Amino acid sequence: MMRRALPLLGLLLLPGCLGATSGYGPQSYGSQGYGSSGYGQRGRCDTGFSVVNQSGATVQELYFNPSSRRDWGPDRLGRNQLPPGRSTSYRASSEAPHDFRVVWENGRASELRHVDVCAVSTITVTRSGLRAS
Repeated sequence: MMRRALPLLGLLLLPGCLGATSGYGPQSYGSQGYGSSGYGQRGRCDTGFSVVNQSGATVQELYFNPSSRRDWGPDRLGRNQLPPGRSTSYRASSEAPHDFRVVWENGRASELRHVDVCAVSTITVTRSGLRAS
């Protein structure tokens, strides 16, 4: 009876020992950080962000594209506008730094360049321009 119990006991204890020493247990996943910005770690950062209008004026057009592109691309608001006090959410198509541009309904524009979309979750439109945080 004792000879059968020892191998069984070894099988029961073995998975716990392997998980603790191999780094494959649950404790090894929750503690991995992605650095301060996460840029350059493909597929590992959240490129989602919100654009919040705190300028007191309606934003007529919104553009953003990777900084490496020479054009602004399409107006991300389309037929919509972004009134004061409102926000909208987007996801950048890549982890590369992005440039942002808004145009208010009076034609005035503001730009913000080389924003790390891995480190920023909010683009705030203010009376003095754009701010990333």
